Amino acid sequence: MGLPVNLNADESEYRDQLEKLSTYAKTAEQFGVTRCVTWLWPFIDEEPLPYAFHQLKHIRHCADILAASGISLGLEFVGPHHLRNKRYPFIYTLTQLLGYLDAIDRDNVGVLLDSYHWYTTGASLEELQRLPLERITHVHLNDASLPPEDAHDQDRLLPGVGRIDLVGFLRVLNSTGYDGPLSIEVLRKVAPQEEPLTVLKKAYDLTQSLITRI
Repeated sequence: MGLPVNLNADESEYRDQLEKLSTYAKTAEQFGVTRCVTWLWPFIDEEPLPYAFHQLKHIRHCADILAASGISLGLEFVGPHHLRNKRYPFIYTLTQLLGYLDAIDRDNVGVLLDSYHWYTTGASLEELQRLPLERITHVHLNDASLPPEDAHDQDRLLPGVGRIDLVGFLRVLNSTGYDGPLSIEVLRKVAPQEEPLTVLKKAYDLTQSLITRI
């Protein structure tokens, strides 16, 4: 499930949302939910150190509440270059996020790994191999038509029809022993013209084809 708390909200709104999180988490637990996800801004206008500490406190609050219901929290780094449009860099690479996780210091907080964000940061398969299994909370799969520096966040492709090395990406994930959920996340400015079931079947078939090649 998505985290129903805005980590960047003002303190009053944040506290209101946080009070409801325990109820949401208990309900999610009844449905068998074990993973919750949210994302971090890649660049910010605030001073980085106070902002990082502020976010860290909020993430810890949420993680502790989720842990009581057996739910992990996955944080997503966001890579596209066009979103690096604020004053200071925050977290936009896997390496940066892993360092931040060490500071957060919660066993149930890990990485939401998105193939598009991994690609747009220009990261290598070797860097991906350094991601510990216990840090992987969830995975998003999608593809790109443009080079990393030009790829727009809202211009993603179905997996396997673009230029991202998704076979290598999945092969490394498989080598870690990851057997958790994998979601197809294809954000587009314009919705597909095909019928929804047609798109779903195409996405499934393309993903299955990638998996058989790892």
